[in-house]
Amino acid sequence: MYRDKKQLEIALMHYFMEFYPEFPRGPLIPTESPDFILKFKNRHQLGIELTRLNPGNVEPPDFEQIEMNKFREQLIEKTKNLFEHNMPHKLFVKFLFSEEKTIVRERELTVAVQATNLIRRAVNGKKQKSFFTTSIENGELPDGLDGLLIVNHPALNVSIWERSNNLGISGDIMDDIRTSILKKEEKLKLYQKQRLNYYWLIIVSDRLRGKKNFNIHNQIANRVFRSHFQHVYLFDLMKSDIFELV
Repeated sequence: MYRDKKQLEIALMHYFMEFYPEFPRGPLIPTESPDFILKFKNRHQLGIELTRLNPGNVEPPDFEQIEMNKFREQLIEKTKNLFEHNMPHKLFVKFLFSEEKTIVRERELTVAVQATNLIRRAVNGKKQKSFFTTSIENGELPDGLDGLLIVNHPALNVSIWERSNNLGISGDIMDDIRTSILKKEEKLKLYQKQRLNYYWLIIVSDRLRGKKNFNIHNQIANRVFRSHFQHVYLFDLMKSDIFELV
C-alpha cells in the first residue's frame, strides 16, 4: 500500500511541475517527511509535502447514492479491464461523472467501450516509460461523464483508476483548505529536523467543487491563508489549475 502511494505521489509531483513553470530546477528525490527533497546547485534544499484536500461536513450518502457509487466503480473497473486487455500502460486515471446526466445501467458497456477508445486514442503513440498527462473534456465524452484525467509516469507499475471526489462533496472548501494547512503545520517541526532551507506544501484536490456553485478563484482571492511553509499551493487535478495560497 505504501509503495502504491509513493508511486502516485511521484506521478502527481511531476504533473504539478509540468503545469507550474516557476518550479525550481534540480534533482527531485522521493523521501519521507517531507515527501520530496529538491536539491539546488548552491546546496540549498527544498522540502515538499503533498497532501489531499479532504472534504469536511460531508453528508452520509443515502441508499440511492451508495448504489450509484457502486455502479460507477464497476463501470470504471470494466473500462480499465477493457483498456489493459491490449495496452501495456499502467495509468493514473480520474473519472469525473456528471451530476446532471446519469448513466443508466443499460448503457454501462457502451459507455465503458467509448471511454476505453478515448483513453487508447489519448495514449496511442506515446511511450509507456515516459511521463505525460492529458485531459478529455465532456464535449468528447459520452453523456454522463464530464471529464477524464490521464497521467502516465515510469514510476507507476500499478494501475490507479478511480472516480473524482470519491470522498464526497465538501460543504465548505475554504474550511477544508485551512484544516489541511493546520494539520501539516503540526508536522512541520518534524520536517524541520532535517534542517532544509525551504518548505512547500501542495494540497491536491480531484476537482474543486462544493455543494453550492461558486467561483473558486474569487473565493481564494478574498481569503488570507497563513502558514510557516514558505509556499502553499492548491492543485485542482481535473482542471490543472494551481492556486498560490501562501
